[in-house]
Amino acid sequence: MHKKRFKIAALGCRTNQYEAQAFRDQLLAMGFEEAKEGQEAELCIVNTCTVTRSADERSRHQIRSLHRENPDSKIFVTGCMAEKQAPTISKIGGVAGVVGNKDKENLLKIAFPEVEVPEFKIERFEAHTRAFVKVQDGCNSFCSYCIIPYVRGRSRSRRLESILDEVKGLVKNGFYEVVLTGINIGDFDGAPKEGEKPVRLSELTREVSRIPGVQRLRISSIDPDEVDDELIDVLQSSANCCPSMHIVLQSGSNSVLKRMRRKYTVQQFFDTVDRLKTALPAFTFTTDIIVGFPGETEEEFQETLSVMDQVGFLKVHMFPYSKREGTLAARMQNHLEPDVIAARKDILLQKASENAFNQRNRYVGQTVEVLVEAHNYGHTANFIPVQIEGPILEKNRFVKVNILENQKEALVGVVVSI
Repeated sequence: MHKKRFKIAALGCRTNQYEAQAFRDQLLAMGFEEAKEGQEAELCIVNTCTVTRSADERSRHQIRSLHRENPDSKIFVTGCMAEKQAPTISKIGGVAGVVGNKDKENLLKIAFPEVEVPEFKIERFEAHTRAFVKVQDGCNSFCSYCIIPYVRGRSRSRRLESILDEVKGLVKNGFYEVVLTGINIGDFDGAPKEGEKPVRLSELTREVSRIPGVQRLRISSIDPDEVDDELIDVLQSSANCCPSMHIVLQSGSNSVLKRMRRKYTVQQFFDTVDRLKTALPAFTFTTDIIVGFPGETEEEFQETLSVMDQVGFLKVHMFPYSKREGTLAARMQNHLEPDVIAARKDILLQKASENAFNQRNRYVGQTVEVLVEAHNYGHTANFIPVQIEGPILEKNRFVKVNILENQKEALVGVVVSI
């Protein structure tokens, strides 16, 4: 008799990926095994996303696909789309339960009420060399385009001790690189009890950086106004804090940022970039940009392209504006035609590719340290992508690579020492 098998699908953000791994670790501890390719599973979990209309479509497709491939499986659906569209999801074939975000950590207790369920935390990050650690959930910002505060709830943080214990466990299981992540990580406060002082993100970063065995520490997506001097000081003084950060722009136009109800200006964004580059000259940046926000003029779009040139992002996550019912932006006037959004999307992606190529070009002829991921591909500490030529290398090891050339998606080099 085989062990009961499970399949887990996670769509969207790094927080969803973290939560999927926590489900995986719980089920393995409960005696389940993960179904391999071609094997049917008795239990499936889908952690959905609803950040765009296409995310909704992918989430529905994933549920139906799992039911088709695992007709006798019980499918439990959670995540942001489940929070927003529970009645609709519950009618999809195979769905045994829909669990909202607030009850997500109790999903397996709901599925197996008679069984003792392990703590919701991760001990490994399957198929990854970079371990994401969720330190915060929810958001208090209520940007005009965003449905996430309505489906994730208000900001809430984990306790510092819990986070440190989890990171220590990941290091023990062989992870060298850790990414602190959340829905709005700048809101992290350590969940202070009555009479306690909040724990700032800078303090959390410093404490995690001190854990023996953490060789690379990254901070996930953050707003520019949340990068304070204390955080920069930690990044500068801690040898294992990576000189790279995903700082959210969304638009390079102050008028669009105001309509988006973002909390910062383009000038504040530049100030944050300048302070980080001054502290750590090798610092690099990735970002999010929304194209085609309601009322976006050609001039406003050109302002965004100008900011991209000035910052020189290593990577841009581009989102065509997607109308989310229930948000302020959905009720705005002057929604752009799809063909206008599509044309701007193409222009922006081309600009992003050019900027990234130019940023990488500086490293041709240099020797860099790379943490090997899959298929001889990896990243430097400042997140430069590198493809390594030659024999297949063991994953999750550091190698010195001499950069020979710059190609469309990554630098290419050969190992000079291991």
